[in-house]
Amino acid sequence: MKSQHQFSFANYLQVQRVSPKNSEAYLRAVAGLSAFHNQRLAELNNDQIQDYLLYVIQEKQLSWSSCNVLFCGLKKYYHEFLGRKKCEFSIPPRPRSKKIPMLLSKEETSNLLQAPANLKHRALLATVYSSGLRVSEVVSLKPWHIESDRMMIRVEQGKGRKDRYTILSKNCLELLRDYWRACNPGEWLFFGRDKSRPMSIGTAQRIYYQAKAKAQITKGRGIHTLRHCFASHLLDAGTEIYIIKRWMGHTSMKTTWKYIHLSPDYLSKMKALLTCFIQEVKHEAKIRICGCFSQVWR
Repeated sequence: MKSQHQFSFANYLQVQRVSPKNSEAYLRAVAGLSAFHNQRLAELNNDQIQDYLLYVIQEKQLSWSSCNVLFCGLKKYYHEFLGRKKCEFSIPPRPRSKKIPMLLSKEETSNLLQAPANLKHRALLATVYSSGLRVSEVVSLKPWHIESDRMMIRVEQGKGRKDRYTILSKNCLELLRDYWRACNPGEWLFFGRDKSRPMSIGTAQRIYYQAKAKAQITKGRGIHTLRHCFASHLLDAGTEIYIIKRWMGHTSMKTTWKYIHLSPDYLSKMKALLTCFIQEVKHEAKIRICGCFSQVWR
């Protein structure tokens, strides 16, 4: 049962317009801390909070990202909500590791998208891939977000609470229309068990894994793989990288640049351009040298 403090903190997070996903994580963080020490949250000191963070790092062996969510939740509770000036607890810095996404070929992607027998499942996966959506974005789509006259999809309050537009392909639109005629969704484009609620992220992930298994694909990770494939395949097709950045909703170009390393076609084009450039430089240098010699022997 939530304490009065936790109820107040939940209201505070709502007023601060913290996303539902983060709010839930922050409330779990303070509930876990309270249960660990079996004390009122306001009575705990910095050392006790640090002990809890060490427990989740060393004993529970949570990942750094999970620990960081806990830390952010506790920091927001004590520093912002309770107004405690000195919050001297911390977690170790993030270990430096750079992981390159595992991509599917165009043929593998096509096999995966065609694998589900369920029309709603096929439409969901096709929308993720053809528009480069995050799983949280695709399950939040409403029918009016599909702007077929402009061939665009409107993404509202995506990562970082940003709105954006992304591309809507002709094939995806036709599939969505078939799905609409067959299922007639209500408020949510991809609804859950009933039409009044959106599909959960966990359900969307399971749909992806089932399609992946049916297509006998072993590489790649979760449904986010389709978003990586969207960017890489567009790059292979010659789409400008700054356009991909806008469709993906990246804040920094650095995030989009990583797909260059994953696109053999794009790298081949760059190598060809560099080879031509080097040959031109060599040719110009040769002309200059010949010119110098001709002046000397005059």
